[in-house]
Amino acid sequence: MGELEVPADALWGAQTARAVQNFPISGLTMPLPILHALAQIKSAAAHANAELSLLDPAIAHAIELAADDVARGMHDSQFPVDVFQTGSGTSTNMNMNEVVARLAHLATGLEVHPNDHVNAGQSSNDTFPSAIRVAAVLAARDLLEPALQQLSTALHGRQSAFADVVKAGRTHLMDAVPVTLGQEFGGYRRQIELARERLLAAVDGAAELPLGGTAVGTGLNAEPGFAAAVISRLNRTTDGDFREAWDHFEAQSTQDALVALSGAAKVLAVSLTKICNDLRWMGSGPRAGLGEIHLPALQPGSSIMPGKVNPVVPEAVLMVCAQVIGNDATITTAGAAGNFELNVMLPVIGRNLLESLTFLASACRLLADRCVDGITADEQRCLDLAQSSPAIVTPLNRYLGYEAAAAVVKQSVRESRSIRDIVLARGHVEAGDLTQAQLDEALDVLSMTRTSSAP
Repeated sequence: MGELEVPADALWGAQTARAVQNFPISGLTMPLPILHALAQIKSAAAHANAELSLLDPAIAHAIELAADDVARGMHDSQFPVDVFQTGSGTSTNMNMNEVVARLAHLATGLEVHPNDHVNAGQSSNDTFPSAIRVAAVLAARDLLEPALQQLSTALHGRQSAFADVVKAGRTHLMDAVPVTLGQEFGGYRRQIELARERLLAAVDGAAELPLGGTAVGTGLNAEPGFAAAVISRLNRTTDGDFREAWDHFEAQSTQDALVALSGAAKVLAVSLTKICNDLRWMGSGPRAGLGEIHLPALQPGSSIMPGKVNPVVPEAVLMVCAQVIGNDATITTAGAAGNFELNVMLPVIGRNLLESLTFLASACRLLADRCVDGITADEQRCLDLAQSSPAIVTPLNRYLGYEAAAAVVKQSVRESRSIRDIVLARGHVEAGDLTQAQLDEALDVLSMTRTSSAP
């Protein structure tokens, strides 16, 4: 393809330079976790090639040390290729091969070839999707899963603190029978616990690596035992639980496991959206809103209205959720781009998935630390709204019947009087429909929240 100039101080070579010229699209380079994971694979592959007597031990050792340095982030500036590149990630794989080969040569003086040595037993088509899976699994395991545990713990703390805080329930944003604030926070906590379970199940699927399939899944040019040896070494260096793909044709031609992991992240984003919107609604005010809870005041909320404080953390998390849902739409589309033996949208899948996982991890920690832990309840406001809600007439159905109870509600709303007053005014106690004690018991808003049979 002709000669090509490469910057004198660059560790990469002509293939990287050509890719930089070919893809001047976004200015977004490959996420560092994917690059570091790819370097870990190169290190493990060199180690395995030496063990299997497929590579000169000195060259293999030089590659291993060079790749380890890259994996530790010592050469992050040497990966300039745009995310939007060849769909297999070949440009990034060759960028890595060239950098590692150059580093190994500079350290030892040995002639180390990017393809023959660093890429031995491999193809971009199995190493690059493996790097995405390794990076995604580690991000989910080391970043997002602990963040979910932290948020669940914070929500549990509010669940316990608000166990007896009675408030109006709401369905369709309209008054419904009472609940406790603790029950609502318990629901939020369960959402996060279920999100964690879904995440871990998807992580297990993504831990199956296509290494060893080489170009199309047949394993051409990979020696028997090579993939197993690489993955074994990789598990030791990452403390992971990766395994070789059960079917290499499935693992290379599709990226369903990554789509599933993105799906779990999207469901979490949906859950967080519900939680954050509820917090914003309940904290709205201080006069013209619901005003049932107080969110921590973190910063002035307006450049013109003195004293205004906004729910900034829930808003920030909601924007993360919108981004994650959008990322998932892209990943879904890209996941459908498998043609015969290869998916050709791997880089954008990797970029969006890593962004989703890391953004969600940061958002969950922020929500726990800067919002949920500091939430307080306006207990009297909650109680007043619950007791004034027409929906508390519901337990009277068994005494008055649905139609008579509905008439009580209509009069209560029309005259802005309590349900108790209207029941008495309409003569239901005098008529013997129910006793005063039964009326008091039926209108005990806290007791209305204790009838659930849920554990």
